[in-house]
Amino acid sequence: MSVYYTLCFLAALAIFIAFANQYVIRIQTTIAITAGSMLISALMVLFGKLDWFNMGPLAVETMESIDFQNFLLKGILGFLLFAGGIGIKLPALRDQKWEIAIMAVFSTLLSTFIIGYGFWFIGGLLGWEIPLVYCMLFGALISPTDPIAVLAIVKKLKAPPQIAIQIEGESLFNDGVGLVIFATVFAVAFGGVEPTFGGVASLFLHEALGGILFGVVLGLVAHIMISATDDGSLELLLTLCIPTAGFALANMLGVSGALAMVVTGIMIGNWTRHSGFSEQSQHHLDHFWELMDQFLNALLFLLIGLALVLLDLAWRDWILLVISVPLCLVARFISVSLPYVAFRKFRSYNKFSVRILTWGGLRGGLAMAMALALPSGQMMLPEYGVDLREVILIMTYAVVMFSIVVQGMTITPMIERAKRAAGDY
Repeated sequence: MSVYYTLCFLAALAIFIAFANQYVIRIQTTIAITAGSMLISALMVLFGKLDWFNMGPLAVETMESIDFQNFLLKGILGFLLFAGGIGIKLPALRDQKWEIAIMAVFSTLLSTFIIGYGFWFIGGLLGWEIPLVYCMLFGALISPTDPIAVLAIVKKLKAPPQIAIQIEGESLFNDGVGLVIFATVFAVAFGGVEPTFGGVASLFLHEALGGILFGVVLGLVAHIMISATDDGSLELLLTLCIPTAGFALANMLGVSGALAMVVTGIMIGNWTRHSGFSEQSQHHLDHFWELMDQFLNALLFLLIGLALVLLDLAWRDWILLVISVPLCLVARFISVSLPYVAFRKFRSYNKFSVRILTWGGLRGGLAMAMALALPSGQMMLPEYGVDLREVILIMTYAVVMFSIVVQGMTITPMIERAKRAAGDY
């Protein structure tokens, strides 16, 4: 069966789970799809162990036929980030530009180092001499909060505006920053780039600043073209060119397509929306991209849950699986708390801000895609018979599933307390 047909059937399964959820459990749709697909995966693994309806090999073959790196990192990520950027209100973003910028860059870098060194230390306790650069790869891929997961859940819960814009803005920008950090560490680990400050900084700035600049240019071109026509259908079709051809061109130029999509989305959503679109298109813009966002989200979170069939756990993996979640939560808490020490000297914040930003820092398909993009067989610890790619994949899956299912399901009371503290009730 072709990959296209596979994705068609999986998309239908995701939508069916979402449909059933509104009559059965009635939890947030993203969580329902992820939990439902994980349950399906677990049952297939269990039935395979019991030699019942052994569909495990077929499920593994199906999942391995999907190239996560191309499908997400070089494919639908452009759509999801562009849609998220369109929904950002620039006046609110401008009001907290320093908080968002510092958390997107400083907090992501700090979390990468905390998790990287933590993984290196834990590996030493297990008797593994793991090269630090491989530990930093895990820190880089798991540190950025996933805007796809965050926006899908936080928007539904209607967090207080000040907290909501911090979460949305940080998740959109630290996603791009995280991809740049991952690409930089990846180049050092496998691409022959010298791990010098100058070499690493040059690569980082090329991807990050290049992506932002490309996004501005792309936004200007799109604005001019959309403003030049009054055909409502053509205006919406022109926006489709941004996360398709625009995203592809950014990746081909070696700049951050993720940051480019966020920047262009903010420009289209805040500038072109009011001065370029016809009245008819203004009405349909949000509806069109929300529908696109929901469909791709449903498919992506189904794939996250089904990725369970790809894991083969050994006893050491269970230890790392249990340790990885608190390690990432501690790193997230420290990396968010430190900037707030400085932030509170200049303005007041909701007393639940740090807690919500920590617990609401969800990870999702982006982290899984980066983990699956690691090369197999090139991160071996031959003296222990361990492929670090499989170890990192298992740890990533544990953090992703915990964040979406557990954190996503339990953040509601915290947000409700924050609303009461902000006087939104």
